[in-house]
Amino acid sequence: MKVFLSVDMEGIGGIVSGKETDPVNGGEAYQASRRRMTAETNAAIEGALEAGAAEALVADSHWNFDNLIPEDLHEAAVLLRGHPRSHEMMHGLDGTFAAALLVGYHAMAGAPRAILDHTFTGRIRSVEVNGLVVGETGLSAYLAGHFGVPVVLVTGDAAVTAEARALLPHVQTATVKEAVSATAARNLHPKKAQALIRAEAAKGIRGVGTATPLRATSPVAIAIDFKGTEAADRAEVVPGVRRVGGTRIEFEAKDFLEAFRAFDAAIGLAHAD
Repeated sequence: MKVFLSVDMEGIGGIVSGKETDPVNGGEAYQASRRRMTAETNAAIEGALEAGAAEALVADSHWNFDNLIPEDLHEAAVLLRGHPRSHEMMHGLDGTFAAALLVGYHAMAGAPRAILDHTFTGRIRSVEVNGLVVGETGLSAYLAGHFGVPVVLVTGDAAVTAEARALLPHVQTATVKEAVSATAARNLHPKKAQALIRAEAAKGIRGVGTATPLRATSPVAIAIDFKGTEAADRAEVVPGVRRVGGTRIEFEAKDFLEAFRAFDAAIGLAHAD
């Protein structure tokens, strides 16, 4: 059995500030976050292996996708690192995988009491798929669902695990911290957080036979509401995109893979300086 892990950093236990996630300006705080991120990834891998997985592809999915410490990663894992990648946080996933696990994820932009909430970039207010507002968890789950792969685990703060359960009724979650603001949280001890992730990953893999992939109905309609008009000015040049307001763009695609590629192009242009 092959499993796919997409690993972000904002949802890792103990992390509460932007500095801790910043490879450019974070210094030792960021280096400590790398170690925590790698440890929680290993916990998820160990749980998956315990439940019967034989192979694991790990996609480093924070910032420029080069945060995990390769020599400290579990030996059962193949590590995908570096950028650009056409499928971003879910690159490398296809229909040969039995399940996807999302580790260290964060809540969507605008979520209350959520650590470092955002959706891909700080310039996005919201993203809708067929009228449903989603964050990175939803976008990753829809992309996995395109290939018929269910997301069976989501780890992070209480806001993102609640977001995941509302979207994916079958999913297992590991809540490693509870935010009191966007940059403050009550955190489990790292050993307890890792034990929880290991246990929930094993539950997720054991239940993979009854887990249902999240599939977007076709045609897929995507709407992005930016925080400023300049971002929308840039994004609307993508072929097929319609400008429907000062900060909002919309477009349709035949399936979610095509929709995600257009989404990725639009936010890439919007984020350009």
